[in-house]
Amino acid sequence: MQKAIIGKKIGMTQIFDEKGNVIPVTVVEAGPCVVAQIKTVENDGYEAIQLGFGDVKLKIQNGTGKGKRVRSDKFKDQPVNITMPLLGHFKKVDVAPKRTLREFRVADISAYSVGDIVKADAFAEGDKIDVTGKSKGKGYAGVIKRWNFQRLKETHGSGPVARHGGSMGACSTPSRVWKGKKMAGHLGAERVTVQNLQVVKIDAENNLIAIKGAVPGPNGGTVTIRDSVKA
Repeated sequence: MQKAIIGKKIGMTQIFDEKGNVIPVTVVEAGPCVVAQIKTVENDGYEAIQLGFGDVKLKIQNGTGKGKRVRSDKFKDQPVNITMPLLGHFKKVDVAPKRTLREFRVADISAYSVGDIVKADAFAEGDKIDVTGKSKGKGYAGVIKRWNFQRLKETHGSGPVARHGGSMGACSTPSRVWKGKKMAGHLGAERVTVQNLQVVKIDAENNLIAIKGAVPGPNGGTVTIRDSVKA
C-alpha cells in the first residue's frame, strides 16, 4: 500500500465528464489527517502508520459539580471527553487529540514522520481505491429484507405466514438446524469494503474526493480510503 487516508462521507451527487456523460459520485471529505504514530519492526514487529482524523471539542473541567466526571487535581484542567490513555498517547507525540484513529500498513514508513499532515491531494484522478465504512444499521429484519427470500401466496390456506422463513429442513437426521442457516436477525451496522472504485475528481483546497459509485455507510459516517489491492 502506498497511500491511505481517513474521511467523512458527505453524500452522493453527479458530475459530467468531457464527453457529457453523467457520472454518479460519492463526495468524501478526506483529511486532513495527522500522523499520530509510526510503528517499526524493532518496537512493534511490523511497519505501519497511525492516522488521526476529526478534531475533538476540548471541554475543560475545573470543578467537580454535580453530574461532572471527577478527576484528580493533576488532571483537572484536561479535556473530559477523551480517555486518559488516549490523551497520554497524543501528548506523548505532541499531537492534538483526534476523534478517529486508524492504522495503515504502507510500503515505506520512512516517507512519514510524526506530525505530518496527509491531505486529499495524496490521491490523484484516475486512482483505483478501496473504501471501507460501517454500513447503515437496519435493526431486526425478516428473511425477505435480510436475505431476499421469496414470499408465499396469501390465498388458499397459506395462513398468516406469507413473510416467514418456512421450514428449517431438519428431521431426525441431523435433528438440528445447520450453522449458517439464513434466518431473521440483525441487519447492517457491519464493516463493509467496496473494492476497485475510481477517483474521479480531487478538490485539494476543500479536501474533497469524488469517488465513482457508492460508498458504504450513512452521510456523515467515517470511511477509510486506500490503494486498491486489485489495481
